[in-house]
Amino acid sequence: MIQADSPAGPASTSAVPSASKLGLWGVVTVIYFAVAGGAFGIEGLIANSAPGMAILLILVTPFLWSLPTVLMVTELSTAMPVAGGYYAWVKRGLGPFWGFMQAWTSWLYGLVIAASFAVLFATYTSSFLSQAFGVTALDHSALLSWLVCAALIVAFVLLNIRGAHAVGDSSKLFAVMVFAPFIVMIVLALFRWLTHPGLAHAAAFWQPVTPPGTSLLSAFGLGLFVVMYNFLGWDGVSTILKEIENPLQVIPRAMRIALPVIVLAYLLPVLAGLVSGLKWSSWGDTTFFPELAASIGGRWLGIWMAVGGMFCAAGLFNAMVLTNSRIPFSLAADRYFPAGLTARHPVYGTPVVSIIVCAVIYALLSLQTFASLLNVTVLLYGVSLLLQFAALIAFRVKEPRMRRPFRIPGGLPVVVGLSLLPAIILVMAVVSTLQDKAKGPIFLALSLPMLAAGPLLFLLTRAVFKRGAPDVPVPIEYVD
Repeated sequence: MIQADSPAGPASTSAVPSASKLGLWGVVTVIYFAVAGGAFGIEGLIANSAPGMAILLILVTPFLWSLPTVLMVTELSTAMPVAGGYYAWVKRGLGPFWGFMQAWTSWLYGLVIAASFAVLFATYTSSFLSQAFGVTALDHSALLSWLVCAALIVAFVLLNIRGAHAVGDSSKLFAVMVFAPFIVMIVLALFRWLTHPGLAHAAAFWQPVTPPGTSLLSAFGLGLFVVMYNFLGWDGVSTILKEIENPLQVIPRAMRIALPVIVLAYLLPVLAGLVSGLKWSSWGDTTFFPELAASIGGRWLGIWMAVGGMFCAAGLFNAMVLTNSRIPFSLAADRYFPAGLTARHPVYGTPVVSIIVCAVIYALLSLQTFASLLNVTVLLYGVSLLLQFAALIAFRVKEPRMRRPFRIPGGLPVVVGLSLLPAIILVMAVVSTLQDKAKGPIFLALSLPMLAAGPLLFLLTRAVFKRGAPDVPVPIEYVD
């Protein structure tokens, strides 16, 4: 017999029309773009950590960082398929303060990272115009570059207002446009390697394991944040659980599909580049894959890859708008934010005000560059992730009878062990960054104020907006 301990409140019920909800492949592509969006962004790992360590990090990090998260998100998503996802889980499991900190760190990370995707779109647009037409105007005009960002933001805000189904459909198209040039590049690189087995730098493409004069630990630390950054975002889909058709069945299946696809989407292009004969130390950042594609297949493939980069950035931004905009909506439902943020579109049922408010912030943040914020965003995400694992453990201890359609096998010891893996990886990455004399001070100066603002904002919003009002209840079902 299954019993619910409390009715769902306004934040956990859905005003989204069933026709607008996401199916399996829509969820898979949203997860894909929430996490990866293609191999773009992994390029700097090769030159920093060398081929051997880069391959090792791409293969090992998902098991230590991503797989525990996938299992945690799947268990909690199927146990509590409520709007707000991870915010509701942590609020119910650890209490309102920690729920607020979870939402704050996740939202802040999402704001910064979404804006950086808009900047990335402008960067790849510039690369495409330069390679295809010799136009370099975006490289020399900050205003033109920002206008490209603004156009992207407006376009995808309008798309997101139409609902999760529209985002899922567009993500499927974007995934095809991203995969196509990479598949061609991989095939051409493999053909070149097989037909020229003595190709310079390709015979032992995994060497060197570390850069000259760099220890194994240093090379590992240099690349760890980059790989963590490129494998985070698995929990984002939880914020739209009420916009997914039959999430109890769809979420586990989507995670099983998305994880190996994303690992291969990083690994195979890197291997293709390493066997192509191009020296590993020449690998650059951000727009290197179009250059690599051009060296393997010619100018036409480089142009195609730049177009793929544009679709990658657009897909990343699209998925982030979808998942990130639900956080202030859920906080407003609990009266931590102004009540106007709970307004829904009269036709599509989407949180239209929350989407627009987030979009304005994206536009303002896209005036900046984000290289220095890479490590900070990983820390913010890591803190929010550890709170989710703490909630997972708390539910196992306090709610043993909670209905869990998907349950991580092995009992509490396995759950605790899985939770420790991402915690250890995060601590290693932070320590490595603090030891870097160039990055360490910047990291502290940016991250500490962002984290410290959470408790202060919690007290302020409780006094200004909440004023003793109860939180929206998070229902739990029990099995006798």
